[in-house]
Amino acid sequence: MAVILDRHTNGRPEAEDLFQDTFRIGLEKLRRGELREPAKLPGFLAQIARSLAIEHYRKITRRKTDADSEAVLDAVASGESPLAGLLARENAALVRRVLQDLANERDRQILLRFYIAEEDKDRISADYGLSSLQFNRVLHRARQRYKELLTERFGEDRAAQVAGAIILLLVTLWWREHLGGGA
Repeated sequence: MAVILDRHTNGRPEAEDLFQDTFRIGLEKLRRGELREPAKLPGFLAQIARSLAIEHYRKITRRKTDADSEAVLDAVASGESPLAGLLARENAALVRRVLQDLANERDRQILLRFYIAEEDKDRISADYGLSSLQFNRVLHRARQRYKELLTERFGEDRAAQVAGAIILLLVTLWWREHLGGGA
């Protein structure tokens, strides 16, 4: 978790704060009985860490000023370690392999267009003749089939790691894009 948080924050103090919050929230949830399968504790804590990182970026985005956006982009861009870049490329390669192996062409195209190409939901829905509700269902089922294939190929632990890395990568890319520049 420390690696995940360190990789997706602007510095060690922020990562340490989120790390402590992760364990505090995790302990509270454990006491309330929200973890039903003790064997999944690492994934449970990792999901809490990812949620905290997302919320952290949302707060930063709400507080940001336009005058400092270039300085923030420079700091974020220069803060990526070679290891983080390597892991991101490795995870991207895994994602592409699993996507190519999806049996349903529509699932593959919808996932690619919606998540990778970031096409508008309405445009994809129109191309497939789907209502918004139907599109949501098709997207959900496509994600489920993707997750099943990922888990089948790499095991549940590795699948959870890859899924978490993808979520954090998407959050980071979104954050960079919405600060006024591209990654």
